[in-house]
Amino acid sequence: MSTQVISPISRPTTTPVLIFSWVCRIAAAIVLVQTLFFKFTAAPESVYIFTKLGTFIHTYVPFASVGAVEVSARIGSGIMELIAAVLLLTPRVVWAGAFLAMVATGGAIASHLTFLGIEVQGDKGLLFFLAVGVFVASAVALFLHRGQIPVFGKRF
Repeated sequence: MSTQVISPISRPTTTPVLIFSWVCRIAAAIVLVQTLFFKFTAAPESVYIFTKLGTFIHTYVPFASVGAVEVSARIGSGIMELIAAVLLLTPRVVWAGAFLAMVATGGAIASHLTFLGIEVQGDKGLLFFLAVGVFVASAVALFLHRGQIPVFGKRF
């Protein structure tokens, strides 16, 4: 029999649900933070991925510089993922971290499905499946903490 706990989910819930929420949030945050090193240090894999993104954007926006897109998108997505990881681990704003993580990894998933491919530079799809895992864990966290969402949360 589970005990009832008042949580930042905004309603009484059971201890196993809170534990499951923390597991999802911590797992997503670990993956998000782990990728920051590669983005912020201009690791060859990250430069390759974001150069392909720059080339893809340049196809539709000819005045966009491939190099400028590569740097700004790589650093910008790293900053977004860092903020998402911090918010995921902050009980009062889990919903915002989960939503931001879903946006970041949703973009990565879309990139893999369109111009990158599932496998990138022989990684056997690791980056793609990590993005899917973070997306799913964040979606679960968002669902569990939907009561926190301003304006809409009370309706769910």
